[in-house]
Amino acid sequence: MRGVIFKGERVLEIQDFPDPHPGPDEVVLEMKASGMCGSDLHFYRAPAGQALAAFGMVGDDAGFIGGHEPCGVVVEVGAAIDPSVIRIGDRMMVHHYDGCGFCDNCRTGWPQLCDRGNVIYGATAHGGHADYIKVPARTLVRLPDELSFAAGAAISCGTGTAFGALVRLNVNAKDSLAVFGQGPVGQAAVQLATAMGAEVIAVDVAAERVARAREFGAVHTINSAETDPVVAIKELTRGKGVVKALDCSGAPAARAAAVKSTAKWGSVAFVGEGSTVTLEVSPDMIRKQLTIMGSYTFSTVGQADCAKFIARHEVEVDKVFTDHWRLDDAVDAYRNFDLQTGGKAVIEF
Repeated sequence: MRGVIFKGERVLEIQDFPDPHPGPDEVVLEMKASGMCGSDLHFYRAPAGQALAAFGMVGDDAGFIGGHEPCGVVVEVGAAIDPSVIRIGDRMMVHHYDGCGFCDNCRTGWPQLCDRGNVIYGATAHGGHADYIKVPARTLVRLPDELSFAAGAAISCGTGTAFGALVRLNVNAKDSLAVFGQGPVGQAAVQLATAMGAEVIAVDVAAERVARAREFGAVHTINSAETDPVVAIKELTRGKGVVKALDCSGAPAARAAAVKSTAKWGSVAFVGEGSTVTLEVSPDMIRKQLTIMGSYTFSTVGQADCAKFIARHEVEVDKVFTDHWRLDDAVDAYRNFDLQTGGKAVIEF
């Protein structure tokens, strides 16, 4: 089979690997869609062999197939797997983490928080930018028939991350919500929050992303390269601020603006990784009775809930995709994706 290897310093290779075969508790998927995530660019851009360190992780990332948003069809199952649970031909997403399987976090579907460390497919184990992927059966999440494989790939990271944060914020029809950062995660957050009934304000520094946010359901849009977003949000909310805010950018200025633009008794979630934020604790937090939380991706149950919600509410997840590629075009795909001028990209098979 073919697989994409990130070599670092903006170099990747498509290499040949033996076709995988499952152990007793494993499954092999034939890939149908493998999403390209902004996190992949850490591995694409980093000095050779130092991508994990650049992403704040420990370990050796050399030689692993990239892609942590896999979605495909079951083609082979291990001998220990109950055939009434997983069958050949089943459409499946992959929860792209695995852990010990025994600690409390693993048992509740959060292997990325495993007490004994974890595996991340596409980073510390072979991922989805390949013809096939072999994973433990417990990592599989069923893809509803109504959804495309590309949608399943999006749910497997960016869209699922947005959904997980919105659930933690308990977003509903009573809320006004500001979403800072209109990359793929922010776009998904706008789509999903709109489906949840919230009044959404989308904020970004790029004019083209601000313009596109209305297509995803934003009621108001703010170009924060031209307008102070805190002032603009206060004007839109009659001086009170939004009930809830979500930062998907990871930028210090956006994080601070999310906090400052939130009303008393409000809630803020950060999902954008990296960098820092500086806040004035008393006026920004304590005297507003503000709740600030970090939200790290989603559980296996949360991934399934996200897919069911999208199917039930007919959310057009495929709208986030601006670029569709084939595996043989991976070099061009990542060269283009590295420019960060488009939306979500996906490799399809």
